[in-house]
Amino acid sequence: MHNRILRFLVCSIFMLILSGCLSVSRSPSPRYYKLDSMSQQQIKERFKVAENQIIGVGPVKIPEYLNRPQITTINNNMITFAQFDRWAEPLDFAIARILNENLILITEAKGIEMFPWNMMIPVRFQVVVDLIELDANMSENLIFTAQWSILDISNKTLAFSKRSVLKEAVNPRDYSGVVKAMNTALSKISIEIAGELSRLPIHENNVQRAG
Repeated sequence: MHNRILRFLVCSIFMLILSGCLSVSRSPSPRYYKLDSMSQQQIKERFKVAENQIIGVGPVKIPEYLNRPQITTINNNMITFAQFDRWAEPLDFAIARILNENLILITEAKGIEMFPWNMMIPVRFQVVVDLIELDANMSENLIFTAQWSILDISNKTLAFSKRSVLKEAVNPRDYSGVVKAMNTALSKISIEIAGELSRLPIHENNVQRAG
């Protein structure tokens, strides 16, 4: 009787271990995605920024519902957080990084620094971005809405401010398509920012513009 109970317990434990191993092995592994900067082939125009002016990029603020590793999609105001499709880095940092890399590629600025920079670096203009909406629908489009501004740090003034609304097709209609659409939106807003940086009146003080 004692041996039967012992065999039953051993078999039960073995089956539990085996079922646990099988369930773990069947669980899909997370997939991690990163945003990419513009390629040389995408650059149609370069913008000349005043010499000896250092540009600072960031910070970038994002809505709280995007402040998580899971890629977020929205359909009819219902938010879905992908369980196994995730950003490889915090989204606010990723957006700032891509804007920084894109501006290095498409401007002739002598120096571009990413926030937070060393306080000893004499940054003249600072680009700040407030992401208002990131509405990604895999069956339709990605809507990227951001309020961005250029601050003249030396004069403590607002040099330029604009609300950009970009609509990009999600293709393919999966999470890789969402990332691709994000890359395209960030490329376009980078070009907008570079264009305004190239038009800044460097030698005038307290000049404010809005778009």
